[in-house]
Amino acid sequence: MKDPPLWRRPYVAHAARVAAVATVIIGAMYVAIVGSFDVVERNRLVAQIDSRLQERLASAIRAPATAGSVDTSDNARDVDDSPVFLWKVTDSGSSNSLTPGAPHLPRTAWSPEERSVEAQLGSGRFRIQAVRAGQDWFVAAQSLANVNRIESDLLLLEAIAGPILLVAVFFGTLLVGVKAASPVELARRRQLEFTADASHELRTPLSVIEAEVTLSLKGPRSSDDYRATLGRVSRESMRLRDIVEDLLWLARFDSEPPPPGDEPVDVVAIASACVDRFSAVAQRGAVSLVMGDDVKSQPWINAPPEWIDRLTAVLVDNACRYAGSGGTVLVAVKVTGNKVSLSVDDSGPGIAPEERSKLFDRFHRATDEGNGAGLGLAIADAVVRATRGEWHVGRAELGGAHMEVRWHRSPGAKGSGDWEEGPESTGPERVPTQVPVVR
Repeated sequence: MKDPPLWRRPYVAHAARVAAVATVIIGAMYVAIVGSFDVVERNRLVAQIDSRLQERLASAIRAPATAGSVDTSDNARDVDDSPVFLWKVTDSGSSNSLTPGAPHLPRTAWSPEERSVEAQLGSGRFRIQAVRAGQDWFVAAQSLANVNRIESDLLLLEAIAGPILLVAVFFGTLLVGVKAASPVELARRRQLEFTADASHELRTPLSVIEAEVTLSLKGPRSSDDYRATLGRVSRESMRLRDIVEDLLWLARFDSEPPPPGDEPVDVVAIASACVDRFSAVAQRGAVSLVMGDDVKSQPWINAPPEWIDRLTAVLVDNACRYAGSGGTVLVAVKVTGNKVSLSVDDSGPGIAPEERSKLFDRFHRATDEGNGAGLGLAIADAVVRATRGEWHVGRAELGGAHMEVRWHRSPGAKGSGDWEEGPESTGPERVPTQVPVVR
């Protein structure tokens, strides 16, 4: 079934909703921050004007005779500064401009309480301050045009930067959300596939058992028929038990795998015991099961022996199943340098290169041959990962699959040698030992 476009997938829609909410929150924070900054900046600029007006009025009080002269330090500090205008107002309310170019000053435009006010003078908005000088008043004013211009420039810049920032936040959050949700979605889909596969594998033996029991109960049958029926029920029950045990083992291992042991384990001893145990299975299938004996150094690794035994049993069991009648299975342990390798080769159909990426997926089988549930290699891979081993999968000289695991030798083991490549001239392919995702 073809996957829908990326933007129509549920987790992308969810990530888009999260990104939209995050963008709204960031937008509100942006407005609050820039609004506060604008208020603080305007208050700072107005405070500078008030300070300048106070200086101008203080100068006028100190020298009333020259109060109308334009002081360079007052009116020409900066080419962008607005000039300070000065008026002298009598007690009766008539005003006299002391600065050239000053606009008309209405009586209602300034406050006699010696505090700064804002008022409209002519065509502009001014900051005005007054101070009493005997019976008269000195009034100073400075235009707010420069403050308003700076404020307008800030607002324009913020209006341009705001949408750009919010678009960047939205798509950045969306990208992070999609990237974060993709593994979760993949795990969810594989969990659904795993559930479907597990249901199918469990349903088959249950259906056979139910059918056999139903037929037996339909009417009287001979003892031989009952015995045959019970035999088929027993085989399906054992198959069902094996599947459940494998699933429980994987579930326990996934939830909390125990740490590998520190005691050195002899891989040759475990492999030899496994070959002896499966000799009857091999004979029943007319398979020649052979154990190599070319180990010249101590093949010790640090791992729980029961894990290595389980791994070896899975590899040997699979090889015996797929080797075919009259086939051969070769189990070998090699020590090369600081590495110990366990390899199992068979003369079966081998593993196609396109199947190797899915080789350790649960319920996945590379071929239709055999009657396994596809859990053995998933268990083997869990053991290899937990013991810090490496998979090397390729084609064996016998013609079938070459399954090899390499570990670091135990620090207590002594020996030397150079690493030898696998059975293929180009060397075996290394399969990444990633955590298998439940399918």
